[in-house]
Amino acid sequence: MTTDRAAGRTPRRVLVLGASGTIGRATVRALVSRGHEVVCLVRRPTVTALAAAACDPSAHHAGLTERIVDLTDPLSLARDGVRGERFDVLVSCLASRTGLPEDAWAIDHRAQGAALEASRSAGVTHVVLLSAICVQKPILAFQHAKLAFEAELIASGLAYTIVRPTAYFKSLSGQIERLKRGKPFLMFGDGTLTACKPISDDDVGRYLADSLDDGARRNRILPIGGPGDAITPKAQGERLFALLGRKPRFTQVPVGMLDVIVTVLATLGRGVPALAAKAELARIGRYYATESMLVLDPATGRYDAQATPSTGTETLFDYYARVIRGDAVAERGDHAVF
Repeated sequence: MTTDRAAGRTPRRVLVLGASGTIGRATVRALVSRGHEVVCLVRRPTVTALAAAACDPSAHHAGLTERIVDLTDPLSLARDGVRGERFDVLVSCLASRTGLPEDAWAIDHRAQGAALEASRSAGVTHVVLLSAICVQKPILAFQHAKLAFEAELIASGLAYTIVRPTAYFKSLSGQIERLKRGKPFLMFGDGTLTACKPISDDDVGRYLADSLDDGARRNRILPIGGPGDAITPKAQGERLFALLGRKPRFTQVPVGMLDVIVTVLATLGRGVPALAAKAELARIGRYYATESMLVLDPATGRYDAQATPSTGTETLFDYYARVIRGDAVAERGDHAVF
């Protein structure tokens, strides 16, 4: 693993939230490689954040630490997390796991807010927040919760960098095993209803880490996509079949089917909480099946691939090839539709 310590960056003490997730681990790696002292606040005992950075022998010299904290308890954040110490930057990759309303408001909003106050008390002057590009068109609980915290951060008086990535590789890889078993690729409509500029975990992690030293990213909301042109679900399927050496086979799923599922579950969910939760998950699935993960032009209401900035070096199709060869493992996101 190469490092960037000679690039003239100033080492900082950094609090990291969400370090146990795939993007959090990538961000920890990037921060450590840049010489920062990293303290990861995690919700339960785990060695993933530390192990992810341990591939760099210099990680041990960077003061990489993991602390178990109840992120929903401000007292635990101060006592178990900050411990009366001083920090320079808060980097948050924290996100609710399900996107359900109770989870979203508890984690994406209240826990983030508590961490903001704890870090401010610790001397933090800059917050780098991983958000999501889908908050541009908010109709779901987790989107509203994310936006509510974004607003609190902007109003806090601290310097901020809010990063809104497009689709992640892991969220677009759920059908690889299905195709290996000889089944068709599932897509909504004709497979061109949506598009995205996928970005890898490591490219996101490097972007977040670089934001500590890039003054042009201060006090800005930054949508980012991966390198290359926008890709439709149909194009994803075609490339997967080509990599597998098979003739493309597609099954088209009518969007109306999702509408029916949402309506039925929502109706039944009025009396059965478990079905109400399933209805919200179905709404999340429908959103990702029908909305592009690109910059939204507020004037036209249309998604604009050209206006979606590209960053990084890793492409989705190269990632697909590595997964099929067995050189990478697809860790699916909680909101993957298939």
